[in-house]
Amino acid sequence: MPDDFGEPFRPRASGRVELPLHIRWSGPALSYDLDDRADRARVYEQVLREGTEDDVRFYVDADQLLELWDELVLPASVRQAWTGWIERHHRAA
Repeated sequence: MPDDFGEPFRPRASGRVELPLHIRWSGPALSYDLDDRADRARVYEQVLREGTEDDVRFYVDADQLLELWDELVLPASVRQAWTGWIERHHRAA
C-alpha cells in the first residue's frame, strides 16, 4: 500500500474506465463505471490485488475504499496489508 495513499493533490480516475492489462489480465477488456457502486467495488478488488502503488493512487478513492471495505472480496494477504490503514481511518471518521 502506498505511504501517501489518500493525498488529495493526486489525479484520480473518474467516470468510465478500462483497467490496464497488468491489472485485468484475464478475460476480455471491460469498461467500469466508477459512479456505480458495484463497478467501483470490482475495480477496487482488482486494483488492490493486481495493481501497483501508482494504480492504487489513481483508481482508488480513500473515502470510497472505507465505505466499501467490508464488501470487497480480497485475499487474506491484501486485507492484512491494508488493515492498519483501514482501522486508523475508520476511527478518524
